[in-house]
Amino acid sequence: MATYSKIPLSGNTTGMGILISSGSVGVAGPTIHTGSSSTNVTDEVWIYAVNYDTTDRKLTMQYGGVTAGTNEIEFTVKAESGLYLIVPGLLLVGHATPKLITAYAATNTSIVVYGYCNRITS
Repeated sequence: MATYSKIPLSGNTTGMGILISSGSVGVAGPTIHTGSSSTNVTDEVWIYAVNYDTTDRKLTMQYGGVTAGTNEIEFTVKAESGLYLIVPGLLLVGHATPKLITAYAATNTSIVVYGYCNRITS
């Protein structure tokens, strides 16, 4: 029987926001979440972003790797408009080499991400 646990993103285990402050195409930004190293663990990931700048900014989530086009989720986060759902419960399956979720933005220090995982263990 599977067990479910709601856990904070590993990039900030207190549940607070994670500032997107570096990174670029092919270069990992700050770690948002690290998946499990156990193959019987799956994380259902939920990530939201807020842009507190006065200009809309592009956010790129690097989901499981930094390969342009295959591991990227791009979203333009509207300025000063509250939280936007960026990762809607996508799965990150445990792997011997844990998969990372990282991110970068068009402008550093304008976007903060929040979220959690539903950790499923079989």
